[in-house]
Amino acid sequence: MGWIILAIAVFTEISWALSLKWAATLGTWQASAVPVTLSFVNMALLAFAMREISAGTAYAIWTGLGAVGVIIGGIVFFGEKVSAVQIGFMALIVVGVVGTKLFAAS
Repeated sequence: MGWIILAIAVFTEISWALSLKWAATLGTWQASAVPVTLSFVNMALLAFAMREISAGTAYAIWTGLGAVGVIIGGIVFFGEKVSAVQIGFMALIVVGVVGTKLFAAS
């Protein structure tokens, strides 16, 4: 169950980071409430996942997949540009995350 919660936390992390940019474009207090709310949900989910997964493993996967997800979300939703070199390094992050998961003790 910890891995499922961590997957939801990763999705929430990506949503949170993208909502920061979205809220900045709108500039309203209602839009600003979205990332604040997602931040609390995000931290709670990560904490719940860490009940079953070691802190280092959970955090490495959460930040790695979160970073890659935000880059992809920035491309899709905001038309941001990414170079081939950046894509290569994103692939390295994914390889590291997969390795971390495969060799995790929990």
